[in-house]
Formats: sequence, C-alpha cells, structure tokens
Amino acid sequence: MHAAPNSSVSQPAFELRFPSLSGTGRALSFPCDASGSVHMDSLSARALNNYLLARALMGRDYGWPSVQASCQAQS
Repeated sequence: MHAAPNSSVSQPAFELRFPSLSGTGRALSFPCDASGSVHMDSLSARALNNYLLARALMGRDYGWPSVQASCQAQS
C-alpha cells in the first residue's frame, strides 16, 4: 500500500515561525507539532543551526515565534 501524497505523516501540519525584526523578510520557520515543539533530531544540520540561532537571537534579530499552519499541509 502507498501513502497518500498529502498524508499528515509525510507533511508537518504546523510550523514554528520566527519573524525577522530587521524588516528584510528573512523569517525562519521549522516543522513542529501543534504546541510548537520542534523535533531537533529530524532537522538537517543547517536547519538545526538556524533554529538554534533564531532561539538565541529572539528579541534582537528575530521576534518571538508563533505556531502557524504549515503552507505545505494546506495544499
């Protein structure tokens, strides 16, 4: 049996989005669950570095994160 292409197993339903405070539109987002928990072991090395950077620079370069429905899960 094959999984459906829009299956919730293959696409995360939520993302944790860190808005850019510099106004350059360089927001960062990461797959997460409904409560905003990011499974760091599933991130690539680059995504993990960006996630840790965004967390460290909250209030300076990035705003407080919010949980949003993933654009991929809506399509």
